[in-house]
Amino acid sequence: MTIDLDPWRRRLDPLLDPFVAATVCLLSLLPLLRMDDGCGCPPAPWWGYAVVAAQCAPLAVRRLFPFVAPLATGLATMAYGITDLPDPPVPYAALVSLYTVAAYAPRAWANGAGAFAVVGVAAVFVVDWPQWDAEDLSVTVLLMSTAWLLGEAARSRRDRAVQAEARAAQLERARTAESEAAVAAERNRISRELHDVVAHHVSMMVVQAEAGPVVVHGDPDRAAATFDAISAAGKQALAEMRRLLGVLREDEAAPLAPQPGVAALSGLVDGVREAGLDVRLDMRPADEPLPPAVDLTAYRLVQESLTNALRHSGGARVSVEVRTEAGTLLVRVLDDGVGGSVERREGGHGLVAMRERVQLVGGTLEAGPRPGGGWAVSASLPLAAAVTR
Repeated sequence: MTIDLDPWRRRLDPLLDPFVAATVCLLSLLPLLRMDDGCGCPPAPWWGYAVVAAQCAPLAVRRLFPFVAPLATGLATMAYGITDLPDPPVPYAALVSLYTVAAYAPRAWANGAGAFAVVGVAAVFVVDWPQWDAEDLSVTVLLMSTAWLLGEAARSRRDRAVQAEARAAQLERARTAESEAAVAAERNRISRELHDVVAHHVSMMVVQAEAGPVVVHGDPDRAAATFDAISAAGKQALAEMRRLLGVLREDEAAPLAPQPGVAALSGLVDGVREAGLDVRLDMRPADEPLPPAVDLTAYRLVQESLTNALRHSGGARVSVEVRTEAGTLLVRVLDDGVGGSVERREGGHGLVAMRERVQLVGGTLEAGPRPGGGWAVSASLPLAAAVTR
């Protein structure tokens, strides 16, 4: 069981300095009180008590005024030292004031206070000679040096604690910024995935639905197959959307499933063929597994290109080529369609998303109209991709 003392420390902290001042005052008054205690010595004058009070009273606010309060104490201590009053065994007030200025005052002022203390001790030594001897001087200087060094050590320890807290806060801000950036990047990735999934499957569904009324009377079997293909495309789109959106839900775990890659292109092409697009697939797989980011990018690139061909090419023939060459995955999608203008193809978000995907893996993308008609998409994806998903 651990006890939290911080609340008690905060409550008692305002009483610390007055307690120190009262303790120092009591210790400093002892020599004067002995003079009045039947020792045969003349009684201490009233002004002696006043000087001691002037030494100790500023210590009650020493941390509020870490230079002015020790300065007042130091001046009163010098005044007491040049009198004939008996000195306490240790200059308590001077030591506490010197510690305070070294620990809490600005460093330049603390250094100045240390120099002032040296000058003050030397002045008292000269004025009070021969009551003071070399031993008294050396002991006093040693005590004050120790008090000043202890205050300097306290300051250094406090500064290190402040710096550590600042570094911890900075690291926490950096971690928060990194987490927010990671969340934003993940949301952007999910947005791209959703765009590709929805655009592809919905385009297939629209094309097949438009063909349905044409064949529903003349070729019922073909019409049934068309509607089955629409249903399959819709189910697949819903499944992929649930998988992508599941990572955004905190109350349930997202289903784990591998991201599609080049190996899934055959199924993608088959689905597009069922939608009425004539697609030829030429794949020359690599000997080694593709990096996950490159694998997914190649799949989405072909998917978006086929989606655009469904939308804009007007029943074109499409050729898809995927092969590796000199440490690079080459992806090329060509169609010879005449439907859809350049402005329509370039004006949507699909081409922008493709360029962003390719850039994320350090590749290059070229997309535009072919000289003899149609559209060409060509990408070069380095297999040594630095970015993974």
